[in-house]
Amino acid sequence: MHGVKRLFSWMIPRFDTDRFRVSLLSLRKKDLSEETLEQFGFPVHYLEKSRFDPSTFPALVRLLKKLEIDVIQTHGYGATTFGRAAAMWLRIPNVLHEHANLTDTPWFQKIPDKLFDPFTDLAIAVSESTRRFCVEARKLAPERVKVVYLGAPLEDFQPWSAERVREARGKLGLAGPGLRVLGTVTRLHESKGNRYLVEAAALLARERPELRFVFVGEGPLQPDLEAQARRLGIEHQVVFAGFQKDVAAAFASFDVAVFPSLWEGTPLTVFEAMAMAKPIVSTDVDGLRDVLQDDLNSLVVPPRDPEVLAHAMVRMLDDPSLARRLSGAAREASRRFDIQGFVNKMSRLYEVLVERYRAGWGRPRWDYQRDFNFLDEDPVATSHRAVPESSTAGAMAPPR
Repeated sequence: MHGVKRLFSWMIPRFDTDRFRVSLLSLRKKDLSEETLEQFGFPVHYLEKSRFDPSTFPALVRLLKKLEIDVIQTHGYGATTFGRAAAMWLRIPNVLHEHANLTDTPWFQKIPDKLFDPFTDLAIAVSESTRRFCVEARKLAPERVKVVYLGAPLEDFQPWSAERVREARGKLGLAGPGLRVLGTVTRLHESKGNRYLVEAAALLARERPELRFVFVGEGPLQPDLEAQARRLGIEHQVVFAGFQKDVAAAFASFDVAVFPSLWEGTPLTVFEAMAMAKPIVSTDVDGLRDVLQDDLNSLVVPPRDPEVLAHAMVRMLDDPSLARRLSGAAREASRRFDIQGFVNKMSRLYEVLVERYRAGWGRPRWDYQRDFNFLDEDPVATSHRAVPESSTAGAMAPPR
């Protein structure tokens, strides 16, 4: 389960069911993957529409009316186009939630983004670089874009005992005395920089036969990365573990968690690694830079530099006191990124939106600094404070 889909599985069940009825809507076909969101017990609706199907709009409006939706939250280009249009039509608030940090948008998205910007109540960006993408590429007015960090369910990601770590390693085929494991949980995609990790592995593997380099995840570059490992003669020390349902077990098996990305929003996996008190080596790129600081809670290196990456990994392995200090600081920092804190902020946001819409007729005039200042609060304080009772609001989040 990847990205936004995993976020939904964590987030939606944590809303107060006495106050919120949350539905998930996909514009596309039914999810046929091994793990479906329906298994988590909340309703999922599929419109089964193609990308440019004009019948999407009336079908969406009918469903929003049927479900009596009060707030619509949108993820992805199609959802933000049709979702904002439907919200305008029904005079209900909408929230655009952006996870990407690309340099530009597709040609077909430029016109709706420009058209719907004035009717976007609020945009949420998952990192500072994503905020810039919203403003510069998606053409959203800067004042309506707020950075709100995601997080992980900290209760599900805790440091593991030595016995459980041995069991986790055994399931990945890493059984054996003296092995040292460096790993990444990733999508095998160009943006993740995995080929530089393979290059760094080649610089270390021959002199350090006890090392294993583990790639957990799937993606289009897996054949290329496997061929690269064979070409470099290190295929016996590189493990492509594929999709792993238990991400916590994958992280538990690592001595060092590595993030060799070339660009990022803020990946959920970094919050998981921090919560599990893993020593982290990361590249110095946008969304990772938001939460990781060199020599404070991680070792941070330039992207696209396998020699420096290899040096940082060896340094973390060979200096136990450094690894303990940085992993402990990462675990402490993870308290700022508990997914419940994010859910509490969204709960307050939905209530503010609904109350203001119900108090007037149509879209309110927002004071973005005053009306939404709670989104800027420290997540630690937010995650431990009860949200005040208010009117019930439904929220819906159509994925990309």
